[in-house]
Amino acid sequence: MDIEIAIEKTDNPKPLPSDESFGFGKYFTDHMFITEYSKLLGWHAPRIVPYQNLRLDPGAAVLHYGQAIFEGMKAFRGTDGKIRLFRPEMNWKRMKESAERLCLEFVDLPVFIESLLRLVRTDVHWVPSKAGTALYLRPTLIGSEAFLGVRAAENLMYYVIASPVGGYYGSNAIEPVKIWVERKYSRAAPGGMGAAKAGGNYAASLKAASEAKKRGFAQVLWLDASKKEYVEEVGTMNVFFKIGDTVITPPLGGTILPGITRDSVIQLLRESKTPIEERPISLSEILEAHKTGDLKEVFGTGTAASISPVGAFGVNDELISINGGKVGTLSSELYQTLTDIQYGRRPDPLGWTMEVSL
Repeated sequence: MDIEIAIEKTDNPKPLPSDESFGFGKYFTDHMFITEYSKLLGWHAPRIVPYQNLRLDPGAAVLHYGQAIFEGMKAFRGTDGKIRLFRPEMNWKRMKESAERLCLEFVDLPVFIESLLRLVRTDVHWVPSKAGTALYLRPTLIGSEAFLGVRAAENLMYYVIASPVGGYYGSNAIEPVKIWVERKYSRAAPGGMGAAKAGGNYAASLKAASEAKKRGFAQVLWLDASKKEYVEEVGTMNVFFKIGDTVITPPLGGTILPGITRDSVIQLLRESKTPIEERPISLSEILEAHKTGDLKEVFGTGTAASISPVGAFGVNDELISINGGKVGTLSSELYQTLTDIQYGRRPDPLGWTMEVSL
């Protein structure tokens, strides 16, 4: 891609943390990508610079009216030494849709892709190689205009930062998690921003997540805002239920984030001829399936956690065990297939990965 991007290398590279200390989002690489937008100039001055604080006016729109969206994706170092991105064009599509929902301009696909590739190349020694680790990329778009009127910002900032990560829940292995069924708070309502990857959605989820963790649960299962009856998603993930031989996941309808891992799992299930339904599913249907023994597996999907089996639900004062609290066969197979493709351990017939040329 013929895009001019200035590169300024740091004079003070950071020491690389050990793989065992990664956690999730604790460390940041030496550099970042940044570009700005104005009505007069459009998107301009794309550059790689040393990782640094942002310069924002105290009146910047992002600080007052929450005009902030982001994406989450990973660069994987394969067993063959090659580095791959996973479906980055889908991240661009979702980010563009999120930008439109928040009345923000966004960069074109070639600029988005090149911002990722250039940053990964610049900080390539930060891409870990241990199984289960990756370089997490966080493209971010904010309203940077200093203006206190309530309208869409006309000056914007797009940047990408990177962080070496291990397992989202503190382990590089696939392990079942306990989920709290949230009956009080809501994540999103029809007509709202539930389908956008906006910072405000995550701020609104923190209270419920914090209370769930105090009860000993890793995340919350969100129900619909009006009736608290139909399942929507799990905290940082989309959610799937295997009832009998059929896998069911809630449909996208404006209140659920259209997950890229979700889409990938649906395609993998269809490729393997596993019955998959995208339809509304109620908490009462799930509890009834558990009662009859038909609820075989529950798992979440997301970039950060990949495939995350659910070992138990907390519903009011009752703890409902799923598959004996163990990782299910389907969850394990999907995790293996997906990560094998991401790390280059098996062929990629659907063309999901993009190799980072070095």
